Amino acid sequence: MSAKSGRGRRLARGGASIADVAKLAGVSSQTVSRVSNGSDLVRPETRDKVVEAMQMLGYSPNVAARALRKGEFKTIGLLGHHFDRTGEALITNGLINAAAAEDYAVTIVTVQESRIRGWEDAATRLSSQAIDGLVILRAEHTPERLALPAGFPVVVSDSRFAGLYSAVTLDHEAGSIAATNHLLDLGHAQVHHLAGPCDSGPAIARMEPWRGALRKRGVPVPEPFYGDWTMNSGYEIGRKIANEGGVTALYCANDEMAIGAMHAFHDESVRVPEDISVVGFDDLAVSQHLPVPLTTVRHDFHALGEWLFKLLLEQIEHEGDSIPRRRVVVPTTLIVRATTAPAGRVG
Repeated sequence: MSAKSGRGRRLARGGASIADVAKLAGVSSQTVSRVSNGSDLVRPETRDKVVEAMQMLGYSPNVAARALRKGEFKTIGLLGHHFDRTGEALITNGLINAAAAEDYAVTIVTVQESRIRGWEDAATRLSSQAIDGLVILRAEHTPERLALPAGFPVVVSDSRFAGLYSAVTLDHEAGSIAATNHLLDLGHAQVHHLAGPCDSGPAIARMEPWRGALRKRGVPVPEPFYGDWTMNSGYEIGRKIANEGGVTALYCANDEMAIGAMHAFHDESVRVPEDISVVGFDDLAVSQHLPVPLTTVRHDFHALGEWLFKLLLEQIEHEGDSIPRRRVVVPTTLIVRATTAPAGRVG
C-alpha cells in the first residue's frame, strides 16, 4: 500500500461530518462551522462543547474534501507563538530549508494568544488546511492535546506535548551543568542564575540542572532571577544585580538576557569578567563579536529545525504504519570566551 492511498483511506474511514459534531455537541452545523473557522461569534462555553465533540469524534474540518484529493499535499504546518524570538526564527529557518530540499512547503500559523484557547483555535485553523503533517514549536500554555485526527503526523520541539508525539529537544541538562561547573571551577563561591519565565519548559529544563550542580558541589542554591528571554529583561535584572552587589558569577538561560545584563553592568561600572563572570546559553552569532566575547553554551538551531522535519517526514512517508515515537536530543557544548575569569572582588 502506498503512503498516498493509505492516507486517503484513513481519512475516509475516520472522517466525521459537521452534522455528527453538531449532534454530539447539541448545537447547529453553522455553530460548528464558526468554531472551525475561529469565529469570535461563539460563546466560550459553546465553543468548548464543540471542541470536545471534535476531539471525541476525531473530526477535522474539510476531512471529506481531503479524502477526495489524490496524492500528497507536499505541505506541512508549523504552529508556534513567538516567531519573532531569535531561537524560534532560527529553528524555523532550518525547518524551511530542510522542507524545501524535499520539495515541501511550510504553512505557518501563529498563536495569537498564549492561553489554551489560542492554541486550540490555531490548531483548528490548521486542521482545515491542506497539510500532510504538523510541527508544534515550543508550546507552553496548551491543552493536554489538540483537536487533530487520530494518527495525524505530528512532531514537537521542547513542548509539553513531548510525551504524546515524537520530539526534538536540546540537551539542556548537560549544557547547564557544564556552565555551572565552569564558574565553580574558576573559584566562584556561588553561581547565580538568570532564568527564563517561571512557567516556560525550556527555562525549567535549564534551571533544574543548575540547582542540581550546585547541590552536588555542596553550594547553597540561591533564588534565581527571572527574565522573559529578552535583552530588556536582562538589562533590568543586570541593573538590580549591579546595585545590590554580592554576585560574582551569573549563568543566564539565554544569550539575549546575558547581553542585556552585560550592558547594564557596563552602565553601572561593573566590569566583566573582572568583577562578575557571565555565561549565556545558545551561542548566537553576535555572541563572539561583542566587545567582550561571551562564554556560552552552544547548540545548533538549524539542526533542531532539520530534525523536526526529518521526524515528520518519516511519519508522512509511512502513513498507516505504526511508527514508535522518537525523541532526538541535540547536543550542547560549552564555549569558553572572555566573559568568565577566576573569582575576583564582589561587584
